[in-house]
Amino acid sequence: MAVDQLSRAFVALADPTRRDIVARLSVRDATVGELAESYAMSMQAVSKHLKVLEEAGLVSRRRDAQRRPCHLEPQVFDLMTSWIERYRRQAEARFGRLDAVLAAMADADANTDADTDADANAHADTGADTDADTDAEPKPTGADDPESRSRPDRPRHTEGAPQ
Repeated sequence: MAVDQLSRAFVALADPTRRDIVARLSVRDATVGELAESYAMSMQAVSKHLKVLEEAGLVSRRRDAQRRPCHLEPQVFDLMTSWIERYRRQAEARFGRLDAVLAAMADADANTDADTDADANAHADTGADTDADTDAEPKPTGADDPESRSRPDRPRHTEGAPQ
């Protein structure tokens, strides 16, 4: 399976040592020996890291008399940036839509709260009892109250009395 350049670049930058090498090369070109001085590893290990970066197209080496400086190649970074930017714009658009929905919900809640407060104030201004409901049946009292009536269909039992 062929791996595209974008995937190779992300794989190459997955390693912190290679990211650091890229950061150093972004300041100035350097040889393998100059790069190896900063790491607790052999020149051969640094060369292997550089080879991965070269295969990804992030770094190139050229001959300059006796030196072979490593140079950062910006084209692959442009490719990576455009790929990331596309998804960043999509995410921002989604967040923008979410913000609009949340703002609409907040406005609807504010309007509902204002309507409820206005209704409560109007009800209080009329002197109406908020607990009384004029459409409800009146509560039974006295003889009409089933709870207060003795029930002849059931015998009364008292503790300790024979049945």
